[in-house]
Amino acid sequence: MKELMEILEDIQPDADYETCTTLIDDGILDSFAILSIVGELEDAFDIKITPAEIIPENFNSAQALWAMVQKLQGDK
Repeated sequence: MKELMEILEDIQPDADYETCTTLIDDGILDSFAILSIVGELEDAFDIKITPAEIIPENFNSAQALWAMVQKLQGDK
């Protein structure tokens, strides 16, 4: 989770990843940030994020992103 938080803070440093659960819904993360996050997560965690996983439910919070990463790591 620490590595995920570092990635998120590098991409969008002004967001509150500790408590925010509406990163997509409130427009905190735009499409460019999402694509950047996808690329960074794939590299850092050796996973493949398909278009089916790029949905607001998976990107609205750091916790949701972490759950997706863990699920994809388990699918390998």
